[in-house]
Amino acid sequence: MMAVVASAQAVQSSTPSPAHGSVNRPNMVSVGVIVWLASELMFFAGLFAMYFTIRSVAPGLWEGGTEMLNVPFAAVNTTILVISSFWCQFGVFAAERFQPRRLGRLWQVGKWGMQEWFVLTYVFGAIFIAGQVFEYAELALEGLTIASDAYGSVFILTTGFHGIHVLGGLVAFLLVIARSFASKRFGHQEATSAIVVSYYWHFVDVVWIGLFTVIYVLQ
Repeated sequence: MMAVVASAQAVQSSTPSPAHGSVNRPNMVSVGVIVWLASELMFFAGLFAMYFTIRSVAPGLWEGGTEMLNVPFAAVNTTILVISSFWCQFGVFAAERFQPRRLGRLWQVGKWGMQEWFVLTYVFGAIFIAGQVFEYAELALEGLTIASDAYGSVFILTTGFHGIHVLGGLVAFLLVIARSFASKRFGHQEATSAIVVSYYWHFVDVVWIGLFTVIYVLQ
């Protein structure tokens, strides 16, 4: 028995240990974020329920309110947010390789690290928020505000709460990028932070696709 144990220990000691821990194994941070996102899903489900309930009792308001919407502009803004999810995921792939920054020139996109992809994601997310602010300003000039009528209230509340969540995601990207600069060694914890932020960003993207479909497409 002692010989078997000694042999197993010898094999284990001779096996090279990885330089970093695995980022694919579920951990408490990932599980906690997923549970929290489930609660956020219930929150947005309540907003959808409010939208359809008020629409069913006051359909006349929707006829006038939807005519003010700039659907092509909203479609472009939606495309910008959806594309940002791809940039975010490329950043996650780099984080899983434990590559915080680019290994070549700036124009060598294939050698970008997590920082470059997350900065690009941040820029696209900021453009989306700027587009929302512009849209609110245009609608306000036409008389559609949160206090104008039930449609205005529902529109601003549903899209506005989503915008707040996007702003939260932008802050999270800044924190992850700053942490990668401050860390002397980009390891498991830093990669996990990037991964859980991507969970949140993909979530707000999917929610917006639902909102865009209901508000702008189905009207």
